[in-house]
Amino acid sequence: VQLQASGGGLVQAGGSLRLSCAASVRTSNYDVRAWFRQAPGKERELVAAISRGGATRYGDSAKGRFTISRDNAKNTMYLQMNSLMPEDTAVYYCAAGPLLSSLWRNYDYWGQGTLVTVSS
Repeated sequence: VQLQASGGGLVQAGGSLRLSCAASVRTSNYDVRAWFRQAPGKERELVAAISRGGATRYGDSAKGRFTISRDNAKNTMYLQMNSLMPEDTAVYYCAAGPLLSSLWRNYDYWGQGTLVTVSS
């Protein structure tokens, strides 16, 4: 499975961005998709995850501001990020795995990452 993330960029605090992650193929063993992020000097953390059936799991930093979704027909996942804050600045990675997990080590495939920078 190859994952291609896109949509990052520079935005002012309070603004919005929409990230996309396209998968090359659908593999039933890796039908959970997730967004993680990693800021300099910090651990990689879950932003949000979604199963093929639409069950979701959010990290604490994303609750109430970010929405994860997917289009199974297009093998594409999205992350709508609203009310962005400078502390959201990080490289955002998409991942695929078998479990709706908050642990990055439970995901087997990773995209290249897309940088999100939120200015104050």
